[in-house]
Amino acid sequence: MAIAYAQLGKKVILIDGDLGMANVNVLLNVVPQYNLMHVINKKKTMKEIILDTEFGIKFIAGANGFSKIANLNVEELEYFAKQFSTLGNADIIIIDTGAGIANNVLQFVAAADEVYVVTTPEPTAITDAYGIIKIITTEIVDRQVNLKLLVNRVHSADEGKRIAEKIIKVVAQFLNTPVEYLGFIYDDPTVFSSVLRQKPFIVSQPNSKASGCIKHIVSRIDKTTIKQTGGFTGFIQKIIGKK
Repeated sequence: MAIAYAQLGKKVILIDGDLGMANVNVLLNVVPQYNLMHVINKKKTMKEIILDTEFGIKFIAGANGFSKIANLNVEELEYFAKQFSTLGNADIIIIDTGAGIANNVLQFVAAADEVYVVTTPEPTAITDAYGIIKIITTEIVDRQVNLKLLVNRVHSADEGKRIAEKIIKVVAQFLNTPVEYLGFIYDDPTVFSSVLRQKPFIVSQPNSKASGCIKHIVSRIDKTTIKQTGGFTGFIQKIIGKK
């Protein structure tokens, strides 16, 4: 998605927000010298760890193997959030959070203009998607989170729509929360091969079915007005719990 936005002429920053099991750099074939751990420990600023990539996006690496930062304390989180203020010149900031709901994941979710929940047709993944939506809606009570749903690894458009409608119906019934179906991504073997080659499929296989899906989704988002919740300043205030 980050690369697709860049191809539309946007200034994009991709942040690996998995604070403990980061791996986006592996998919980009980038070996970062510094990562978010250095920012949290106040050894580097956010501007000092940001990397240019060959794909037209800027990248900030997460930390790998540091389980202690999966849940930041209030002081660490406040300093960390303030470092985000140096990224205000970007058009789009995408934060790839870790699986599950650690404290920092909920902070990112609460602060974001839009939250994309990604699931697959497997029953366990569908259950997890509902579970994470339930946690988001029950833990973040001061505002309604703008939730979107993506169904990954489907074999047909009908399958993606059916899975999405099932989740959206249950969420509406039991959580009284609206969720918008944003689209699907085909189960495409080019994705697996691109992971092995460490080159994003949207670059190595731009005409693949998966690439077409991503481009369609990003184009759809770009043509709609994202409901901003205070802009970048609002993001910073919410991530440190000041709004």
